[in-house]
Amino acid sequence: QVQLVESGGGLVQAGGSLRVSCAASGRTFSRYPMGWFRQAPGKEREFVASISSSGLNTYYADSVKGRFTISRDNRKNTVYLQMNSLKPEDTAVYYCAASLQSSMVIAAGQYDYWGQGTQVTVSS
Repeated sequence: QVQLVESGGGLVQAGGSLRVSCAASGRTFSRYPMGWFRQAPGKEREFVASISSSGLNTYYADSVKGRFTISRDNRKNTVYLQMNSLKPEDTAVYYCAASLQSSMVIAAGQYDYWGQGTQVTVSS
């Protein structure tokens, strides 16, 4: 079992920055590809970014490419999402997820563990 706890969400003005974190339990965190997803009110959950177990490979949704950076610290069992140049359309609940797959994945259905989410609100 893996438990994921997100933190760092909040209210920020458009153009600002925010970093959300996801702390994972378990000694095998370094084996799991990780991902960030988000869900805005009335919309489906969408992929934001993913990172391989080693942290060497990353992948981003087009909507956040160049603005968001996913990273991980396997010594701290934590994955991060640095969000810069935030826009009102980035407002959503942000979820981190862990996959039991051997390689980096994008589809939500390929993630096995999910956090409870953290709210990010970007004001115009």
